[in-house]
Amino acid sequence: MGPSGSVARGAAGAGPAGSTVLSLRMDEGLLDRVRQHAARSGMSVQDYVVRTLVRADFDERFSAAVDETQKFYGATRPT
Repeated sequence: MGPSGSVARGAAGAGPAGSTVLSLRMDEGLLDRVRQHAARSGMSVQDYVVRTLVRADFDERFSAAVDETQKFYGATRPT
């Protein structure tokens, strides 16, 4: 079974204002590995997954910014 997800907006008790609930479905093997990673980091599965998604999003945005900067200045700059 592959990963799938759904998002519920504005659910009662969803958490801090502006937050959204994300439901994930994953196979047992993947969940076990995520639990192990979370435990090694001293985190809950939820916190570990959120931290991982935030880090991946940052990496993607940072990479896009670097690409845009290189396009603006050119691939190589004289030293």
